[in-house]
Amino acid sequence: MTECVLGVDLGTSSVKVTAVSRTGEIIAQEGMDFPLQQPQPGYAEQDPEDWVSAATVSIVRLILKDKLTPDQIVGISYSGQMHGLVLLDDNNEVLRPAMLWNDTRSTQQRQEIMAKMGSRFVDITHNKPLEGFTLPKLLWVKENQPEIFQNAKTMLLPKDYLRFRMTGQLAIDYSDATGTVMFDVDKQQWSKEILDAFDIPETICPPLVRSIDETGNINEWYAEYSGLSTHTKTFGGGADNACGAVGAGIDGPTKVLSSIGTSGVILKYEPEKETNYDGVIQYEDHAIPNAYYSMGVTLAAGFSLSWFKKTFAENEDFTAVVDSAAKSTVGANGLLFAPYIVGERAPYADADIRGSFIGIDGIHQRHDFVRAVLEGIIFSFRDILDLYEAKGNQFETVISIGGGAKSPLWQQIQANIFNVKVVSLQNEQGPGLGAAMLAAVGLGWYHDIPECAKTFIQFKDVFLPEPDNVEKYRQLHQIYRKIYPSTKEITHELVDFRRDHQR
Repeated sequence: MTECVLGVDLGTSSVKVTAVSRTGEIIAQEGMDFPLQQPQPGYAEQDPEDWVSAATVSIVRLILKDKLTPDQIVGISYSGQMHGLVLLDDNNEVLRPAMLWNDTRSTQQRQEIMAKMGSRFVDITHNKPLEGFTLPKLLWVKENQPEIFQNAKTMLLPKDYLRFRMTGQLAIDYSDATGTVMFDVDKQQWSKEILDAFDIPETICPPLVRSIDETGNINEWYAEYSGLSTHTKTFGGGADNACGAVGAGIDGPTKVLSSIGTSGVILKYEPEKETNYDGVIQYEDHAIPNAYYSMGVTLAAGFSLSWFKKTFAENEDFTAVVDSAAKSTVGANGLLFAPYIVGERAPYADADIRGSFIGIDGIHQRHDFVRAVLEGIIFSFRDILDLYEAKGNQFETVISIGGGAKSPLWQQIQANIFNVKVVSLQNEQGPGLGAAMLAAVGLGWYHDIPECAKTFIQFKDVFLPEPDNVEKYRQLHQIYRKIYPSTKEITHELVDFRRDHQR
């Protein structure tokens, strides 16, 4: 019998469960989609029960369809969409739909936080309180649904709720705790100063665990529900971006992760917690114990591409649509796209900016628009790299995961816009593999995550910068950087107009 661990990756639109052997072999994988509710512009909610159902269906399929035996599955760990707010009452029942990372309704609360605490807040958390983070959402509930807030006894993040349903134990790991912006990074504990400032009881914050720490066995209820064994151990897990970094081998300061999912991330390993980017770039505890990472987020990376396909090529093959960009040119024949279609986070913390196609000409065809979308997403990543390089950071390798690693054309665009080597992974499983590695280390299969990475991670394709195209993209990026300041006022007025006329 081949023992394995499960990496449960709870994303924004689906869950994916990956079974991995002690030698890093992907034995089997199952997944299931679940819906997103957007009852009003700026709202993004999910029913936490949908996460439990989707994860359970995936596990049942692993047992019934892929013939894994319950005794084979010795450990489970988790990767989860960050920042989401799940509120439980004193019976640990869910009080309201979960508010997700891409829910931007809490602009007023973000402003209240900064008005009350200002730079002191950034000093404590190393982050600014953006709408996507957990604290502004919690304050929104407190101010707009006070009866729910009064009944709230525990706050969890999405993957921690899923783990709670499997084990009956409440916990949150350090990487997701930093993403709540209720956490003191320097002291490595919940910030009493922040909680007191906003009259939030400290008891609402769950116990802290490391990502590799045991968090209880599968309980009898969930064993009966899923077919798992009560001997299976669970482990803390981590935020999806932290797990993605673990699963991609980001183990030093000269490597950068380029991750294109629904959102997009440029992520850098940080060896010391003293680094502070003044909140412009997020700063988090890593899933690797006693390490940190920073990241800049583009809110609508892969989402921009999926939006374009759904709107303009709904019944066509996704890969074919992406590949059609090769018919265009560097710079999409003079067409630029700014991927701000749900607001933006870095380097512009602006929930009300909106996307743009700039330079539309009568000669343009659909493949030019596809090319512009691909390039615009990577230009937004280049903005983030510019922030790092301004602090003196230099990079040798970009490790590309997610949607950007599935297209050779898109990887070459990254190499040219970044002007560094871009590599992809042989067994690219993103955060799910990172979660499985946390379980493998937690079980004692490996001494630590770097040792595990030597077995679990192999690199595949390499894309080198093309000097002529590097220069073209350098010039284009200078033009792209003018889009935000040039369109900010216009798009804010359009957003206000729509809000006023939807009332």
